[in-house]
Amino acid sequence: MFLIFKAPCCEKFYVCRLCHDDLENHELDRFKVAEVQCAKCKTVQQVQRSCESCATVFGDYYCSICHLYDIDKKQYHCSACGICRIGPKEMFFHCSKCNFCLAIHLRGNHKCVENVSRQNCPVCLEDIHTSRIEAQVLPCGHLLHNTCRQLLFNKGAYRCPLCMQSAVDMTKYWEELDAEIAETPMPTEYHGMTVRVLCNDCHHHSIAPFHVLGMKCIDCGSYNTAQDGGLVAPQQQEQQQ
Repeated sequence: MFLIFKAPCCEKFYVCRLCHDDLENHELDRFKVAEVQCAKCKTVQQVQRSCESCATVFGDYYCSICHLYDIDKKQYHCSACGICRIGPKEMFFHCSKCNFCLAIHLRGNHKCVENVSRQNCPVCLEDIHTSRIEAQVLPCGHLLHNTCRQLLFNKGAYRCPLCMQSAVDMTKYWEELDAEIAETPMPTEYHGMTVRVLCNDCHHHSIAPFHVLGMKCIDCGSYNTAQDGGLVAPQQQEQQQ
């Protein structure tokens, strides 16, 4: 871009707010920026799309609210989010409950979590709402940076870090685990042992056969379960009945 921002907080000139924040012990409030300097003719002036002295256009895209100058990325200003988003606009909608702009294919096809974008990414602990990194909506409704999601999957972590619900369709893997468990019987002393489990996917409690490879939810078939009690021997089961 062909301009330099004058930070209203410290009255220093920076090429972008991120450069300012990296070097200063405070953050630049982009909404309060009132003056810029043309990088070509050095004229200091009020924020505007082009230079009042040499007519240099400061950016293909300009937002007078966010004071954002950029190359054309099909940006649009979302008044509900309060910031500019990368578009095109017709490919996104603002979910009022999630308080975030989501891809149009998620309209009526996602689980709402109130003000979900105001939470930091549970992986890197950085802001999601104003991040330049694309956010990924998990089936549970929580958000991760797309890069953080990929990092988890590369490490074999398939669950949401916040609620532990499966983040992808695990049906095929559960079927493979069914076969592996069937081929790996437990030692004799564990035959008939059961355990109470809580399913992280359907949130139901159930009684599952105990196996070191996994305990299956009888309601949804998921192995994404957590043990919710001690082992119960067959004779104890009869007493409980």
